[in-house]
Amino acid sequence: MQWLNSPSYTLREHRGQPVALAFVNVASVWCMQRLTELFRWRARNPGQVQVVAVHVPRFDAERDPQYVLKSIRSYGISLPIIHDADWRAWRQYGIQSWPTVLLIDETGHERERLVGLTNDLESRLVALSERPSSSYSVRSFRENDPEPHVSLRFPAGLAATGDRLYIADSGHHRVLECSLDGRVRRQFGLGLPDFIDGTLSGAAFNRPQGLVLERDTLYVADVDNHALRRIDLMTGHVSTLCGNGRPGKILEGHVVQPNEFSLHYPQDLAVAHNQLYIAMAGDNQVWRFDLGTNELFRCAGNGALDMEDGEASKASFAQPMGIVAVQHTLYVCDALGSALRSVQLQTRAVQTMIGSGLWKYGNQDGQRANALMQYPRAISLSQETPVLWIADAGNGSLRSLRLGGGELSTESLPRTLNIPSALAVAEGTVWIAETGSHNIVRYDIASSKMRDIPIEE
Repeated sequence: MQWLNSPSYTLREHRGQPVALAFVNVASVWCMQRLTELFRWRARNPGQVQVVAVHVPRFDAERDPQYVLKSIRSYGISLPIIHDADWRAWRQYGIQSWPTVLLIDETGHERERLVGLTNDLESRLVALSERPSSSYSVRSFRENDPEPHVSLRFPAGLAATGDRLYIADSGHHRVLECSLDGRVRRQFGLGLPDFIDGTLSGAAFNRPQGLVLERDTLYVADVDNHALRRIDLMTGHVSTLCGNGRPGKILEGHVVQPNEFSLHYPQDLAVAHNQLYIAMAGDNQVWRFDLGTNELFRCAGNGALDMEDGEASKASFAQPMGIVAVQHTLYVCDALGSALRSVQLQTRAVQTMIGSGLWKYGNQDGQRANALMQYPRAISLSQETPVLWIADAGNGSLRSLRLGGGELSTESLPRTLNIPSALAVAEGTVWIAETGSHNIVRYDIASSKMRDIPIEE
């Protein structure tokens, strides 16, 4: 099989060393959470256990090794990666679900397999590394062809006005305020992964993504801090509305002490009627935060990873990653379902607009019942006309859907987009975060012209 970022070798070459073999899929935030845990444990315990990721594709786009490598690196993970494009290792080891971690001892025998996120990973890794014959040396790892040093690193969040562009520079753990020609005016955050409130130069984020602007306030989905943050654009002060830096079960109620609340991969944000709506990818739900009372409530979704319509508490989502509010309706990109869902805010009814099930995806325009997408990541609204713009990450395309019965269509672009993950629309322009290329793209709706915007500090 193909090794994506290191010289190829075999498990036999690791005889005498314990190995954690992690079967993951890059589209799943649960898989990336497990892989992040393994990466961080290895960093804290160097030389103890060799960790190898085995990527098994779910979507057609994931057969492209560069798509997989870029996607995993966007999570800040640096581990040896095997590309199991034809599911050979998956079948050989009898894997049944993502994520699954095989713990292999120094004799080459499987000691245990950890399925899902419910196991105590740390204690099992410690036990694996404390075998009696532990006189081994885990090989060092240095990535082949690392990402270039450029102004942006995996940008994954956007907000725009008539004269400002805000960018969640996710890989650099900061938020930028730029002019429309790409000149950086202000930086919010130290640029190092941490969880600190304070002034614009003293605060810190950890892989910020979704942004939404409301008057003089910019709200931020701080993904790896599992937190909802707020930037006062008048003073530059950064504060936390809720979240404590750790993923967990969300508590409903009045947020007296925000650090007591655990969010789970808050991916994107929308604001309407003094309510902040959160696409919670880790819990397959949509939540709302009341900006007046500082209370947090579940808006829709029962938590199951599925695609069921109906009343909010019975409906289910498949990893919501993009969200936008249009009057009294939320529109949600349900990424793993390759679907567009809607939530009526008055009745809280959930309906599938585009999408035919968890494993049905493709690239087809036309009527909503027949249209297909592949892992849509972001959605935004054109205020001038009632048109939804969708970043179809798996197809590398920009899609549009006119509200009121319109059909899904694909914009004719001069090239395929490299993992488009965020959108913002303002004054006839669609701004696109091309995450895989560390790039911001400007698309003029009227002329259909597209050009890259260099970010200059």
